[in-house]
Amino acid sequence: MGSLVLNRFRIEQRLGSGGFGVVYRAWDSRLERDVAVKVIEVADDAGSRVLREAQAAARLNHRGIVTLYELGEEDGRAYLVSELVDGATLHELSSEGQLCDREVAEVGADLCEALDHAHSRGVIHRDIKPQNVLVPAGDAPAKLMDFGIARVLDTEGLTATGAVVGTLPYIAPEQAEGGPAGTAADVYGLALTLYECWSGVNPHLRATPTATARSIGTPVASLGRARSDLPYPVIDAIDASLEPQPELRPTLEELGMAIESSLEELEAERTLPPPHRAAVIPAFGEGTARFELAEVGSAATAAGLTAAAMISTGPAGPAWSFLLVPLVAAAWLLRPRTGFLLAALGLAAWLLAATRPGAALLLALITIPPAVMIGGPGRGLMVPAAAPALGALGLAPAFPAVAALAGRWRDRVVIAATGFAWVSLAEVVLHRDLLLGASVSPPRGWQDSAGAALTDVLWPLLSAPAFLGGMAIWCVAALIAGVILAPARAWLARHPVTGSHAPAPRRPRAPAAAPAAANRGVTLP
Repeated sequence: MGSLVLNRFRIEQRLGSGGFGVVYRAWDSRLERDVAVKVIEVADDAGSRVLREAQAAARLNHRGIVTLYELGEEDGRAYLVSELVDGATLHELSSEGQLCDREVAEVGADLCEALDHAHSRGVIHRDIKPQNVLVPAGDAPAKLMDFGIARVLDTEGLTATGAVVGTLPYIAPEQAEGGPAGTAADVYGLALTLYECWSGVNPHLRATPTATARSIGTPVASLGRARSDLPYPVIDAIDASLEPQPELRPTLEELGMAIESSLEELEAERTLPPPHRAAVIPAFGEGTARFELAEVGSAATAAGLTAAAMISTGPAGPAWSFLLVPLVAAAWLLRPRTGFLLAALGLAAWLLAATRPGAALLLALITIPPAVMIGGPGRGLMVPAAAPALGALGLAPAFPAVAALAGRWRDRVVIAATGFAWVSLAEVVLHRDLLLGASVSPPRGWQDSAGAALTDVLWPLLSAPAFLGGMAIWCVAALIAGVILAPARAWLARHPVTGSHAPAPRRPRAPAAAPAAANRGVTLP
């Protein structure tokens, strides 16, 4: 304390420490301002880490990212000088119950903007966690810090192939496997951070590091299990962002839009600390799970539709087929996507056992691709099956509005296109006009041959202008309706709210006199 470093910065107060250095409050005698100085002993790979952090931070200039002023070395120590942010970390405020639901969402929206700026300049943070987010007092946006393990995309990598970087309970599955972490890894880390702030639980945090590592890559229980009162777009966006497969996660823009659109729906009152909230439903094998009535109803619907399809498409099959219906219901409760895939594959196997490979092939083609393309846990996978039912009622043109209720624009397109395919195939199978009229008349028995299904049904449909044009119209209509029906998506599946809350000003955080947030300064996790 009191020493002068780099002939310019007077060390005044220790603010925090971590595995790679200590942060101090210091006085810049040249520009006469307070700064934060991170002091790192230059040994082993610490020098590379310091250089990487400086290179990454130097590319960035955003109000949501702590600004780096200078990098220097003196007497075997490296010094990273940055702006001083008076406030507290997101971890401190959240664990002490100092943030309401709306303030957590505002922090999330701020971080989406900051990370989008970093990604546009080729910087992947790779260590998003509540301890690396600073929440200033007042109305200033949350700030992201510690780019010590950031990946700069257009420079030579400093991390060995196969090395695992990041904080274990917050890293994406691809990071845990030692693979390259792209922008989707930051989406995962941000979603996990917000999940923890809203639910009070990190779903990957276990008693031992081995158990924690084992849980990474497994499906995470829906945020709606712990916080069914949150708006549907927020729950759906967080669930989709925690997909183990990075290609199924939404973009930062889509996550940010879902959060921003729900701000007015979120509680603006202070809440109890997260541990006093409802606990997350444990994963299978970790305790007794409870399920919402809507989830039980959707699982029963999926099982019922599976049973109806089995009854209507063939005689009694092999012994295993009798287990398909309860297995679909159980799998749907644990993970809707798994239940849907089990139903699709089970019905295809049922049709093969009934010597109808043509029907099995078409069923697989209109069920498996959407299951891979639609993000999140897969709650909307059963929606396209409703299109033929609407067609039977003469309401098929209304289906794009149903598809528009999906949270992501890509999901709306996939659901609309799949619904149109269902209607078109239903017209062929039933020989009934449900929308445009059956434009394909295959010979009898096409269900008994996979080749006939391809040449007599699938190819004529794909080559018909009415089919391709109608599918394109439905997709565009679903996109347009998605914008119009945004308020309905926010209301859908939301727990009823009693009473009213007046809109609160943007993030009126703890005042300077409050011990929970006062004089915290910058901390280093």
